[in-house]
Amino acid sequence: MSMSAQEEQANIGKVLSFLRQWDRGGRRVRSCMLNTFLTKNTGKTCYELELEFAQVASLFLARLTTWMRLTYMFGTCLGLQLKALGIFLSISSHDQYLMEFLEDGGVLTLLDILSHAQSKEEDKAEALHLLLTVSNAGCKYREIICESCGVKVIAECLAKSNAEETQETQQLVLHALRTVQSKLKTINHSIVEPLLNMLTSLQLDVQDEAINLMLDLRSYDVRPVLLSGLVALLRPTNEAIQEHRNTEVLSEAEMIKMTGSLPVFEQQAAAAKAIRMLAEEDHELSQELLSLGVIQNLLYAMGNREHIEAQIQASLALAHFVRSLPAIEEHMQRLLGSTLFAAFMHKPETLYMNMDEIQAEILLSNKVNITEALDGEKNSEG
Repeated sequence: MSMSAQEEQANIGKVLSFLRQWDRGGRRVRSCMLNTFLTKNTGKTCYELELEFAQVASLFLARLTTWMRLTYMFGTCLGLQLKALGIFLSISSHDQYLMEFLEDGGVLTLLDILSHAQSKEEDKAEALHLLLTVSNAGCKYREIICESCGVKVIAECLAKSNAEETQETQQLVLHALRTVQSKLKTINHSIVEPLLNMLTSLQLDVQDEAINLMLDLRSYDVRPVLLSGLVALLRPTNEAIQEHRNTEVLSEAEMIKMTGSLPVFEQQAAAAKAIRMLAEEDHELSQELLSLGVIQNLLYAMGNREHIEAQIQASLALAHFVRSLPAIEEHMQRLLGSTLFAAFMHKPETLYMNMDEIQAEILLSNKVNITEALDGEKNSEG
């Protein structure tokens, strides 16, 4: 039912009074106003919200976005701010508010909240829900998030987060962004480290999300850095292992209790899995990985009797290289011995069961250089 002219004037007066109160109010006043706003407007349509705000709801949205941008690093009413923004951004089939939020730097602010060390986990969860809302609004919005280094920021956050709800939302956002990220013309190298860090997660689906992103990025200029990083993870240094054992004692103890291993070994297993999937996907990638010394490092991971999953994944990856490149077979047979090699070729994922301490030590200290053998094979063919 439409308003009379008198009712419209009264409503405009009420809204102007509301905005003046906001402009003059401190943290406590604005907090009360946001609570009232949430109670009265949750679930409203765009039409209903505009009716409530005399067709100038955008004036309040701009104030809300600006206040959050100026105060998020202090955590001032951040949860309320994010929930209130959710009312504007979640209104379906209407992107006016969404565009205004983006033009005011809203996406960058949400990503900064995820990056800020002092942000509470529940506030990060709210920010992620808003990013998911933005990404679900369409391809052009996902592009804005990606161009703002969104994948890197969310991957970093995911690698550090232990909260189940936060992890689930992060994965949903990353999944939505993947198709857009892989179409960008240039991708910053800084995305590589967060992806590699995601491999330390106890959640297999988080590891898989990282691997899928790596598969998407294999044709970009980050590829050499990504492949080198994966190969390096197969052979964590003694210093890295010791560092993990000496730091974060409580969380480390909990992880060892849950998995029987250190984060570097979780990362080692996931890196082996990623390498296998990348090599299976692309023969050219296999060649690049070989030139980076992947065989020597896979053998090292196979000898890690402290972590069975690392042994299994490294064995499966090595089996792929042996089957696709016969030149490697002779080296593996000589290193493992005919009996162990036969067991490896029959069922690589069970090799660790047939290996004794001496054989494991041989793998850990191996100095295999497959590139020389491959170069020799090419020369003989020529």
